[in-house]
Amino acid sequence: MLPAAAGTRYLEHVMAEVLARSVAISIPAEVEAVFQEFRTCEFTTLARDGTPITWPMLPFWRPETGQFMTTTSIGLPDKVFNIRRDPRVSLLFSDPTGSGLDNPPTVLVQGRAAAPDKVNTSIGAYEKEVKLVYRRQPSGAMWSSNPLLRWYFDWYFMRLEITITPTRILWWDRGDLSASPRVVEGADVG
Repeated sequence: MLPAAAGTRYLEHVMAEVLARSVAISIPAEVEAVFQEFRTCEFTTLARDGTPITWPMLPFWRPETGQFMTTTSIGLPDKVFNIRRDPRVSLLFSDPTGSGLDNPPTVLVQGRAAAPDKVNTSIGAYEKEVKLVYRRQPSGAMWSSNPLLRWYFDWYFMRLEITITPTRILWWDRGDLSASPRVVEGADVG
């Protein structure tokens, strides 16, 4: 394990590198609609031995930066551990349930992720995202508004933020995976 000062310097170096690589990728409207409206995606990181590990995640597209943001609980940190070892990740948007989109494309985002050491101890740090989740999943508001549940499950509400910078986006029109995908690549792919 790195000393705190070395870890902070390393983190600053990694974040600067990720931001330097961040390239504004021109995204077609139908793909951006998937990013805005899909409720979940399949988020894949690489385990220590290189095995892909996939979880369902709530991604939040930030068009102003061209990045995705998601979080994980401090009680479920494997995603973060994997990212810190190998920042290559992917997001697969394959299930349009609840999105309101008719025959949307299936979209695969490949990119690099960063996961700082900072723990956000309140979901208030993600006010905009929490409001969106509660609008889409009203029962979530019921569970998180209960003080007793928040007290017993405080570990769940302490979050580690994950930022994903896309380097390559592939999509299959109307979700037809038998066809060749369309591709948009960032400058640092390869």
